[in-house]
Amino acid sequence: MTDPTGGKRKRSPFPKTFYVANGMEVFERMAWYGFYAVSSLYITSPASEGGLGFSSVQRGILQGVVPFLLYLFPVITGALADRYGYKRAFLVAFSIMTPAYLLMGQFKSFWLFFAAFLLVALGASVFKPVVVGTVGRTTDETNRGLGFGVFYTIVNIGGFFGPIVAGAVRAISWDMVFLMSAFWIALNFIPTLFMYQEPTKSDGEGEKRSLLQVLAGAQEILGNGRFALVVIPILLMVMLSGGEWVSWGITLSFSLGWLLLNWGWNAVLPKEDAGRSWLAQRARIGNWPFVLYLLILSGFWASFNQIFITMPEFIRDFVDTSDLVSMVSVFGTGTVDFLASVKVDSLATWLGDAVTQHGAIALGDQSRELFFQAVHFKVRVPEAELVSEMSRLAAMGTPSAEAVHAVAERWAGSYRQVNPEYIINLDAGAIIVFQILVSTVIDRWKPFPVLVVGTLVAGAGIAMGSVALTGVLVVVAIVVFAFGEMIASPKSQEYVARIAPSDKVALFMGYYFVSIALGNLFGGILSGWGYQVLAKDMNMPGVMWLIFGGIGFLTAAALLLFNTRVVPLLEAQHAANNDGSAE
Repeated sequence: MTDPTGGKRKRSPFPKTFYVANGMEVFERMAWYGFYAVSSLYITSPASEGGLGFSSVQRGILQGVVPFLLYLFPVITGALADRYGYKRAFLVAFSIMTPAYLLMGQFKSFWLFFAAFLLVALGASVFKPVVVGTVGRTTDETNRGLGFGVFYTIVNIGGFFGPIVAGAVRAISWDMVFLMSAFWIALNFIPTLFMYQEPTKSDGEGEKRSLLQVLAGAQEILGNGRFALVVIPILLMVMLSGGEWVSWGITLSFSLGWLLLNWGWNAVLPKEDAGRSWLAQRARIGNWPFVLYLLILSGFWASFNQIFITMPEFIRDFVDTSDLVSMVSVFGTGTVDFLASVKVDSLATWLGDAVTQHGAIALGDQSRELFFQAVHFKVRVPEAELVSEMSRLAAMGTPSAEAVHAVAERWAGSYRQVNPEYIINLDAGAIIVFQILVSTVIDRWKPFPVLVVGTLVAGAGIAMGSVALTGVLVVVAIVVFAFGEMIASPKSQEYVARIAPSDKVALFMGYYFVSIALGNLFGGILSGWGYQVLAKDMNMPGVMWLIFGGIGFLTAAALLLFNTRVVPLLEAQHAANNDGSAE
């Protein structure tokens, strides 16, 4: 960066509000990832263990629909924050999220939990654009790159420490997870009320937008109201099918019929829309190349999300992490108890109830079902031993509490497993350690090749789940995925600058998050179906991971086609527009 005389401009110092906003981001991310990293485990754990006892399909719809809405809301909440002030928006966000996290821990029915989870998403959608906007407003052209680099590092620091705390307190009770998330959010009232100062508008920032202007921007980029009328019912049917309330056959039939009906509707309407109501207009896509890019990129995010929503449940049920327990045992029993804690009393209570209910059992479907019940207590007891010990205890008639407890104590010592949330947390840990190095290396390359390579690497990490049946192999798969994420994720945003009109890059970036929203929706529903049907019912978790990885590979192939077939047309169009404006 140089000044008008040709000398290098001095980097501006960051104001206090910049650091305050980053501090609030740490606590908000600790709250979100503290819950989200263990959400799959909580949602599918039995009620006797303090969980919700929902199916994997229900878990998928919760983790698909709610984050989908979370990433759509900021289009509106960001405009409201610009109009009414950032400080007020922060206070509104924290006032929503604090009680919402507490309510999530209290509600046990599907719809009440869904409602509380949606409240958390609403609060987060108010917070997200405001904290990013604060970073933008408190930096200038001399320090903006560094400022956002600091911010994204902070995001991962919060994402790293939140699950560590959550994993520790869930050993006490699941309620403590939600209490801690609410506590982290409540802490943010202090800096907001006493240290945060409303930032001034940053260089180059546009005027405040009204809701009508926001909707007009959505029409320009995504499509008009009639286009929304075509898409939204189909998305709603997908959500209903993902929750198994409507069959996929009905959804497919409805979608084809609805598209055919709207095609016919379009055919009879005049091409000119001027002066006509939105219902009497043809359905039109806004900027079709950008919409296509968002759809393609949603495949990356659908694959990406499996690390956080499918992997914890997969590790708990299918991966033997005793090798990791042996590796960390060199640091002492305290480390083992922290990373692989087992509540022996709860395990003993379950074992005693199982013996009373089933008595002596044989290897088969029943022993497999009990095996999957036992893993909720973080022990991976071989089915043969499970059968042997239950039969031995049943032979006692009514086994004493001491005998049952002795078995549980031995299982806790021999078969304990590392908390899944600590293993997937290696993704955030790797990003904290290596992101700056990776960004420095790839910065000299054009964004598109880097985006494709990163997508392929991330897809490979996901696909490696098909053979990752030990703790070490899972760690390798997650680290490989993390490098793909570090390579692709920043470049996916940078690539927008190439395909967007030069005078509307900021506007297009505001709608980039639609791809993340769609990726969450599709990824969540696919996760629920894939885990329940392929992994659990058909005992084919490897096929499930190959499908998830294949989505990443298909996304890379689609990006290649997009870059070779569509981008040259856009560049020619941009050049023609620039020539026309120059004349």
